[in-house]
Amino acid sequence: MRRIIFVIMALALVAPVSLHARKKQNADISFKETVYDFGSVPERGGKVSHVFEFVNTGNANLVIKDVTAECGCTTPEYPQNPIAPGKKGVVKVTYNPLGRPGGFNKTVTVKTNGKTKRVYLKVKGVVNPNKKQ
Repeated sequence: MRRIIFVIMALALVAPVSLHARKKQNADISFKETVYDFGSVPERGGKVSHVFEFVNTGNANLVIKDVTAECGCTTPEYPQNPIAPGKKGVVKVTYNPLGRPGGFNKTVTVKTNGKTKRVYLKVKGVVNPNKKQ
């Protein structure tokens, strides 16, 4: 009888821990869009920017570890603080067309602590050269 009571008590103590362990805490990121086309932009018209909106679709805080652009003509801005589950955030990507006539297709890499470790955002368009005067 003592063994039965001991087994029941042991199971009662272990069951809640194992149930909690099954519900793994994961952050995840989901972007509304991952590609943006600026269309035609004038070379001397100044920098152009686009805001990529995302949401943390996981059940833990999302941390954006790093956001990098493939070249110096593209500059990303991103949240430095954790994003709570269900909350939104933005990554702003700015492209400088000055001295870069012609088509462009730039990639920005977003690295997170979430289930989705990397997301690739793309901006593209065509820079119209300045008219000679």
